[in-house]
Amino acid sequence: MGDKHRAESFNPMNLNADFKKRVIVHSDQLAWTASPMPGVHRRMLDRIGGEVARATTIVRYAAGSKFSEHTHTGGEEFIVLEGVFQDEHGDYPTGTYVRNPPTTAHTPGSTAGCTIFVKLWQFDMDDRNQFRKNMADELANPVNGAATAELHKDDRETVTYSQLDAGATLNNTAAGGIEMLVISGTVVEGGDTLGKGAWLRLPHGQSLMAKAGSDGASLWIKTGHLRHAKPPAV
Repeated sequence: MGDKHRAESFNPMNLNADFKKRVIVHSDQLAWTASPMPGVHRRMLDRIGGEVARATTIVRYAAGSKFSEHTHTGGEEFIVLEGVFQDEHGDYPTGTYVRNPPTTAHTPGSTAGCTIFVKLWQFDMDDRNQFRKNMADELANPVNGAATAELHKDDRETVTYSQLDAGATLNNTAAGGIEMLVISGTVVEGGDTLGKGAWLRLPHGQSLMAKAGSDGASLWIKTGHLRHAKPPAV
């Protein structure tokens, strides 16, 4: 469908805020909504709060657009889905995974335009582990058609990236909730077909069983984190 741009209210809001429910969002079917910065638009997946929020979002930067310099009071985690994201610390091409913990700061933007998947206010406030990784470079050797990279692990959560061959199945039984973004290809999970841009969140106690379609799939997955979910400490 064509782009639909609309200004949004920044009053406090709850979007997919019940972490005890299974949630699927086909983000490519959502309208783009305007952010406070010209040229930067968003597709919201979940959110608790107003402009300062515990949020999971797809963000698109038009060519030449940028945000003002700001500090990540609650931390920021993102994947570059398309294009090249940039800040004063360097360029982040498609496939880059970044963790900017609380107290870090930057001035984000993109000369040529980019799209990212970003999570805000979901860090341990004492976390100071800042890094960037090319997700594909971290992949281990494939097992039964699935290659997986462990991108981050601590006492709160585990973050992985997987590439699945056509027909391969990925199972995950981790406690504390499971979240998955389909970066490319398609998977079937729980009877639902999830294509590129689809976002799935499973509550604590539910397991993931994703089977790749005929073109395979690449998946970003986070587990264990929903037991820590709460509004931002504003």
